Amino acid sequence: MRLAADLRAFSARIGHDFARPDLLVRAVTHASIATPTRPDNQRLEFLGDRVLGLVMAEALLAADKGASEGQLAPRFNALVRKETCADVARSVDLGAVLKLGRSEMMSGGRRKEALLGDALEAMIAAVYLDAGFAAARRVVLHLWGPRIAAVEPDARDAKTSLQEIAQASGQQPPTYREEARAGPDHQPVFTVSVTLESGETETARAGSKRQAEQAAARALLARMNKTDG
Repeated sequence: MRLAADLRAFSARIGHDFARPDLLVRAVTHASIATPTRPDNQRLEFLGDRVLGLVMAEALLAADKGASEGQLAPRFNALVRKETCADVARSVDLGAVLKLGRSEMMSGGRRKEALLGDALEAMIAAVYLDAGFAAARRVVLHLWGPRIAAVEPDARDAKTSLQEIAQASGQQPPTYREEARAGPDHQPVFTVSVTLESGETETARAGSKRQAEQAAARALLARMNKTDG
């Protein structure tokens, strides 16, 4: 099997030449276009998530030999969460080579965070099955690059931090509410508010509900920190 030109270019971008090109084809095949003879990438995504986790755990242990498990866990979560995987996928233009059904393509599937993150994990599994763990580690470290060294010592995401603050003050967890959705289906913009039981609230906009929730939580944390200061 010979890869199409766009997939050959993608292989060059990630720095891996596939001995089994069918693995890469499967990694970029979404369920919306799968058939019995053309399987989707979901099983590969399951495996790739675990391979990525092991690579990141090793990398973090090597980068900070004195860190405790409690210190390493939030950094690990920051590096392997879906938003980060999607960001890495965008850096190598993975969306351009995704194989999608027509409805998924028309709804902006090439830019969807979940699809990009899942496909990136599937690609990692494809490299692992094609050439082993050392090759997968090399590709992951190449793609994540400075993100590993730059991860914050306390890398808890904003929603987690805000919830911990609320619980520490005896409040219920923050409430998130979708206030509005604008734009076409393939490029929506969500407006989300976050409110604490004590009344503090902030609103943010982003291209996905998850991103908007994180942005709203960050905005509220920033305002609370400014007030405390």
